[in-house]
This record gives sequence, C-alpha cells and structure tokens, in this order.
Amino acid sequence: MDHQSSRGLLEFKNNVGIKFQLYNSLFTSLPFHRIEKTGILLSLLLSNCEEGYKKKLSPVQIIDDFFQRYTTFTGDQEKSDLLFRFVQYTERQVVLFDALEDAAFRDINDINGLGSLKQLESEVLKNNAQEELKTKLKDFSIRLVLTAHPTQFYPGSVLGIINDLSRALIENNASQINMYLQQLGKTPFFKKQKPTPYDEAVSLIWYLENVFYCAAGKIISFIKDHFPDAVHPDNPIITMGFWPGGDRDGNPNVKAATTLKVADALRRTIIKCYYLDVRRLKRRLTFKGLDVILNDLEAKLYRNFFVPDEKIDLAQKDVIEPLLQCREILIYQHNSLFLNFLDDLINKVQVFGLHFASLDVRQESSVHHTVLDAISKKESTLLTAAYDSLDPAARIELLTSAAGKANPELYEDELIKDTLQSIEAVRTIQQYNGEVGCNRYIISQCNSALNVLEVFGLFLLNGWKKEELTIDIVPLFETIEDLRQAPHIMRTLYNNEEYRQHLQKRRSRQTIMVGFSDGTKDGGYLMANWSIYKAKEELTAISKEYEIDVVFFDGRGGPPARGGGKTHKFYASMGSNISNKEIQLTIQGQTVSSNFGTIDSAQFNIEQLLNAGLSNGLFAYKNKTMNEGQEKLLTELADEGYRSYIKLKEHPHFLNYLSHVSPLRFYNETNIGSRPAKRGNSSRLALKDLRAIPFVGAWSQLKQNVTGYYGVGSALQTLDKKGKLPEIKDLYQRSMYFKTMMDNCEMAMKKCFFPLTQSLSSHPDYGELWNMIYEEYLLTERYIFLISGHSELMADYPVEQLSVQMRERIVLPLTTIQQYAMAKIREAEEQLIKSPLKETYERLIVRCSFGIINAGRNSV
Repeated sequence: MDHQSSRGLLEFKNNVGIKFQLYNSLFTSLPFHRIEKTGILLSLLLSNCEEGYKKKLSPVQIIDDFFQRYTTFTGDQEKSDLLFRFVQYTERQVVLFDALEDAAFRDINDINGLGSLKQLESEVLKNNAQEELKTKLKDFSIRLVLTAHPTQFYPGSVLGIINDLSRALIENNASQINMYLQQLGKTPFFKKQKPTPYDEAVSLIWYLENVFYCAAGKIISFIKDHFPDAVHPDNPIITMGFWPGGDRDGNPNVKAATTLKVADALRRTIIKCYYLDVRRLKRRLTFKGLDVILNDLEAKLYRNFFVPDEKIDLAQKDVIEPLLQCREILIYQHNSLFLNFLDDLINKVQVFGLHFASLDVRQESSVHHTVLDAISKKESTLLTAAYDSLDPAARIELLTSAAGKANPELYEDELIKDTLQSIEAVRTIQQYNGEVGCNRYIISQCNSALNVLEVFGLFLLNGWKKEELTIDIVPLFETIEDLRQAPHIMRTLYNNEEYRQHLQKRRSRQTIMVGFSDGTKDGGYLMANWSIYKAKEELTAISKEYEIDVVFFDGRGGPPARGGGKTHKFYASMGSNISNKEIQLTIQGQTVSSNFGTIDSAQFNIEQLLNAGLSNGLFAYKNKTMNEGQEKLLTELADEGYRSYIKLKEHPHFLNYLSHVSPLRFYNETNIGSRPAKRGNSSRLALKDLRAIPFVGAWSQLKQNVTGYYGVGSALQTLDKKGKLPEIKDLYQRSMYFKTMMDNCEMAMKKCFFPLTQSLSSHPDYGELWNMIYEEYLLTERYIFLISGHSELMADYPVEQLSVQMRERIVLPLTTIQQYAMAKIREAEEQLIKSPLKETYERLIVRCSFGIINAGRNSV
C-alpha cells in the first residue's frame, strides 16, 4: 500500500469509522416510538444475522430465531411493526454514514494528487508540453449530462439534511448534529406519489445551482490562472447537459409543455445565480465608473428573474459584455483590485450562458416512424400517402427533400401530437436560452440510417429549413447487435449528400451515443464493454475517412454493470485509436449525490475527468494503445464471456428467478421516478422490455450483482485451458483499460453476499440457477486473484474497500428482512394460499429497497 493510500485509510478510520460509532449513539434520542429499545434490538438482529449466516441459516430462520430469543412478541402485527422500525432506523444510519463520508472528503482524498489539475500542471511543465496543451484545449471539453434515471431514493428534503449535516460534522458542532439527526427522525423517506418529470428537474437544478455552478467556476479559474495562454474564449471546457423534461423515451409523462417549463426553470435559475453574484460584486467593486454598469446589469437580471411572466430579450452577450467592460476599468484604473471575484463570474457566464445546461430531447426510434406514417395519411401534401409502402432508400430520398409545416392539432393520438409539438418547442427554447439551450435530438434503439433521417425529415416537416437546422441528431446504439451495426449505419449516413451538408453546417462534427446499461443486460459485462470499445474504434476510423470529427457520448450509470465505477480511468486508457475530442457522459441518480453532491467532490471528480481526457491526448505514450494481439485476446475473452452469460440468460427459470427471488416486480412501487420500470403496457415480464436500471438494481439487492462479473471467470478459465493465462497476466499489467475493467468487476463482487440466498441452493426450481451464479462468482474471484496477485477483492483501493464493508454491514439487517418478506410471499404463492400479511410483506420489501440501494451509493 502506497503512502497516500495509507494516509487516506487512516483518515477514513478516524473521520468516518470511529465517528460513525460515536454519532450512532445519538440515534437513541431520535423521536421514534421506543427508539432506545429499537436501537438495542437492531444491534442484536445484526449479530444474529452474522452468526446465522455462518451457520448457513436462511433469512426466515434468522428472523424467527431473533423474535424467539430477544422479544416476547407473538403476534404478526407487532413483529412487522418492529421490522418497519428497524428499516426506519437503518435508513437514517445510512444517511449518517453518507454525511460523514461527504464531510471527510478532503481529508480522505488527495485533492491535489494523482488525477488532479495540479498534477496535470506538473506533468505539462515537466514534459514542456505547454504548446500541446494549448492545441488540445482549442476544442477539448467535458460534458456532464444530468439524468432523472430513477436510482436515487432520497427525497429532496433528506438530501438537504445530508448537506447540512455534513457541514456540521466538518465543524464538529455537536448541538447542530444532534438537531439535524432529530430532524432526520421526523422527516419521511417514503414518497407516497411518483414525482413528475418537472419535480425531477427541480431536484437536479438544485445541484446545478448549489454545486456545479461553484465547482465549474473554480476549475475554470484554476486553468486560466495557471495556463492563461491555453484557454480559448470560444471553448468553455466544461458544459452541462440535462435530460429531465426532455427525455420522453418510454416516459409518457414528459410532454412538450414539460420541456418548455424545464427550459424556463433552467434559464431563470442561472439568471438568479448571476443576479446574486452581481449583488455580491457590488459590495466589493465600489469604485468610480463601475457602479452604473453593475446597476444596469443588476436591473436587467432582476426583471428577467423576479418579474412574473416577463421574458425580455436577454442574451449571453448582454451579461458578459458589461462584465468585460468592468474588467477593463478595474485593471486600468483600480489596480486590478478584486479582479479574481469578477473573473470568477465571467468564467461562469462563459460556461453556463443563459441555458445553465443544454436540454436534450430523446425519443425511441419506432415513434418517429409512427408519426411520419400518420402525417402521410393525414397530410399527404407534405408526405405521400404511399410512404409506408416505400423501401428504406425511397423513404430516405423523400425525407431529405421534405418541406412544410405539419399541424399537430389534426392528430388525436397524444404521442403523435406531442412529438410534433416537442420539435416546435426546440425552436422556442433556442430563442430564449440560446442555441445551446436545446440543440440535440437523441434517438434510442437506433438500428438503421433511416432512423436518423426520419428525425431529420420530421424537423423539415415542422417548418425548419435545412440551412437553419441548428440541431445535432444523435443516434444511440445500445444492444450488442446495434453496436456491431453502428459502423455500417454511420457510413451510410456519411454517404448521404443531404446529411453530409447538414454535418458541414454543424462544424463537421457528429455525436454518437453508446449505452452501457442495455449492452450489459443484452450481452453481459465483458461483451458489453468490449463491444463499445471496438465500436468506438471503428466509428473513429470511419469518421476520419469522411473528415468528420466524431464525439462519443457515453450513457453511463452508477455501478460497473452500467458503465460506472472507475470512469475516469476508462477515459485515460482509451489510447490513440478512439476519438478524444470531448468526454461526454450521463451522471445518473445516486452518482449525482455520491460523486457530485458537494462542491469538493464535484470539483475533484470533474478534475479527474479533465485530467484523464487531456492526459490521454498529451501523454499517450504512457497509456499505450493496445496492439493487435492484445485486442485479439480481449475479443476471445468477450466471446467466451458472452457464451457463458447467454447460457445463464436462457435458463428456463431466469425470469421467474428475477420475479420471485429479487424485488424486481415491486420496483415501480418505490415512487422514485416518473418513468415506468419497463417499456410497453404488457403485464407479462419480458427481458427485452425491462429497463436496465431495475434489472441491475434487482441483482444488486439480491447481493448477487450478476451483471458486474458473470462470464468473466468462465472466459478466463477457457483461455487458461488454452495456455493463455500468461498473456492475460501481461495484459493486466500493461493495459489500463483491461485493469480498470477488472477493478470494476471486483467492486461489483465486493458487494455480493451469497449466504443471504444460500437457502435457495436446493430449491426445486431455482437451485440450479443459484448454483450457476455462485460457481461463476467463485471462479471469477479465483482468476482475479491469479492475474492480480492479490488475496482479497479491491485490494488496490483500501479506503473504498473499507467503505463497502461498513456499508454492507449496516444494511445486512435490511437485506435479511427483505429476503424474509420475499420468502414468505414465495412460500404462500407456491402453496397457492392467500397470506393475510401479503400486503405487509410487500410494503416491507419496498421500504427495504431504499436503505439497501442508498447504502450501495452506486449500486443501480
């Protein structure tokens, strides 16, 4: 263990581990019914769980034994009441642990160490790479896209308490800590109603206003201070994207009116931020020549934010030009006094404009065909009535030469009407928020060039002129087959003359989105990651051939199974065969609060991404691009892993196992997101329709995390039998990409706990499946130890390793209670009897989900 890891581990033990034990005792004063006794009994249940699983007892046996040994309860109602109190208590323990980790962030992490901008500065100076950095920063940037994907179980009120509690913990303010813990005890965690898309947007705008606004300003100021010649005024370096209110794929609750309302909220919030900063500036810049300029600017901002329903013409230049005028006066007349405060605001305006974050519109590909078919039947003067009978080539020809204005009011189908209105909404948003306020249309489940040109045609049929089409059309490739077809699809598009002309107007730049979540669900961990890598290589080569700058937008979730984990290391390891113009990725659910929940953590993680992208371009020799032999080896591993995963997925009891052993079927009842858990209206569970988030989340709550490692052990064993283990060990030592894949795999495995479900190993229906999963876990663990030389999982990350251990221990009673309830329901269903407690058990399952998922921080 290196010095930094040792120091971080010691700080973690002191500032998180010990303090957790200390402040946990304050829970005895929380305003719960008989809370003191609940706390004592919960610690006894935890011990009972740990001892019981060592004896290979089932969750039902452990819970029954607990009630018999430690309580006098005999009635089912009083037993379930106590279990619900345990859930409430544990939820708040998790909040305390979260707050302690947030408070200790600067002590645990080396803010100026490896991966920081400070470290990048040292590398640039040491390698005399200032000119290369200047060239790279002409167009390199990162885009963090906040999504409303439902993986965050904390309501906004609880997130606010975590924020305040963290601050009190940093200050060691015991009385405030005690007050916040009492507030926590009275604050409900359960959402009785699903949030609307606008509610989701408001929650994430809080992070934009309170975290990203400050963090981005600090980072840009650092870069400008240390590399003043390298920063280009037209490149903001950091940009924000936004999906709530624009992402209508599978979410019928998102309407065009929602999109407009969210865009307005983004605009008003950033204007409020500028207004407050100008007010603060006025307290410092009290010098001659500045007061009139700042007063005028303050008045403009005030009218745009505080006057209801008033949207006067206000562009980014109207905010930045007065500030630049002040800057000149300050430098030449007032000795640059307080210039850093003024520059900080100028930097923010350059990054956030009047849009704060770019609102992306996303819809599923088949919807566009439905809309075009409807237009051809209702408005055949715009699109021939024979449209649906034409072959793809003929349709493409029609769409790329289309013109006119479809009338949404002619259509009764709400989906058709809303699709047309959403395209019109883009124009309105660009008018008030600027072009960057909404200039991307993402097509999910894109599997042909026609899918892209259908969107192109829809814009032309909604009054947009080709020469004025300020929209980037972004295909999203997700499944293994879609990723394989992606190069052919893009070549077809690049060969289309009309689309080529459109790209030329868009700076000859094409954004392509790739989805990790559905790829993993479709093909398993190894195949999904490798298919995306290979697709990016091929798409980079094809785009170069057509002189197009390709930008990859990664749809990443929190856990390794959904493209999360050590994200910055993946970007640092891409090598020279994959386009590195920008880093674009989604930040989803828990990842927003766990990695970007405070200014410190946001600044740290944004710097890690910037460092990764810039270093990969400037010092590519340090992260050698994989050679042909190494790529062939990874292809073999991916193919073998895929075979193993498909065998598991095709097991006759696979879907029933998910439905009856995991809490999957109760996911929709958690009320954490506006979007349904699956596509379509069918009551039957089909893997194709199932969203990746509940799929991954179900395995996570089972503590089996299949999607993060299944097939890895089998693949390594197959190649070992071919005598290729030495090559794999060499690949592990030489390739940061492969090493990071294995590191993330270890993280997923560290969160597994098979004793929880071991009683299923002899189940008549599910026993074979359970044993397949457990044997693959053991096989993967054995081979990871062989290639890494370690004897425990996550050995390279001791702080995170300890954090996972402590979090998993806190929620062990919850996972046990959840599986106890699942077993009771399953038992009644198998015996075809109606349990009077079925509704109670279902509520327990749903309530346990909150604490289990929140404790994992990046588990879904």
